[in-house]
Amino acid sequence: MFIIVDSREIVTAGYASAFEREGYASLELHPSEILDWLEITSAQDLSSVDAILLGESEERTGFVSSIRSRCPEAQIVALQDTASLESTLELFSAGMDDVLRKPVHVREIIARVGAFRRRITARNSSVGTGAIEVFFDGRDPLVGGEVMELPRRERRILEYLVKNKGRRVTKTQIFNAVYGVMNDGVDECVVESHISKLRKKLRKKLGYDAIESTRYIGYMLKDGLSAKPKVGDTRRPVQPSQVPVCASEKTPDTRTVKTPYLSVVSA
Repeated sequence: MFIIVDSREIVTAGYASAFEREGYASLELHPSEILDWLEITSAQDLSSVDAILLGESEERTGFVSSIRSRCPEAQIVALQDTASLESTLELFSAGMDDVLRKPVHVREIIARVGAFRRRITARNSSVGTGAIEVFFDGRDPLVGGEVMELPRRERRILEYLVKNKGRRVTKTQIFNAVYGVMNDGVDECVVESHISKLRKKLRKKLGYDAIESTRYIGYMLKDGLSAKPKVGDTRRPVQPSQVPVCASEKTPDTRTVKTPYLSVVSA
């Protein structure tokens, strides 16, 4: 999800509409709202933020520390109406990850943020995609070494699962990442439908279920090494017990056991 911060509503609305056309969720905020939003928003919702775009405002360099503390994995991008070397260097010194001069197409923003995300993912040794490779920039993923064409919602869900590989994510987290935190027009249950279709496609391509689903807990992406074999694959055939011949030919013991006789003596 992309957060667009600018004092001009025409700017935030324009970028939000462009992101929506590309299949990415976004949220429009005024510079006076960004700090309050960071404070009241849960960590679970903030984890779905891919980048925060800071438009022209006098306070934006002061937002960096708060964003870093609340959204450590989100990329901070400054958007400038008129660029100069001095202002660009000042923004980088303030902690911006990237500085772009407007007008800039949202596809370029998505590509830049995608490259940043791939570097972060590659740096984390605990995150491996196995036979699944995603690009975070609008391209279809490589599954089993071949391009797999996916609808944009399913592609975004797969990217989010790869981003959080090794961790369980809830339906709400996936919904916020794909549809946006403030989207009340779509029911969360649509995530289940998207994941069901995505699981079938991955299973057909890879030969195993790459998405582990646990009721009331969430979803987690697996690879071929961590895929558990089916119970039927691990069972060993039951061998009939071998009875020794000498034991089977023994004559059964026909001796009778005498029971003691109990006598009752009357008083």
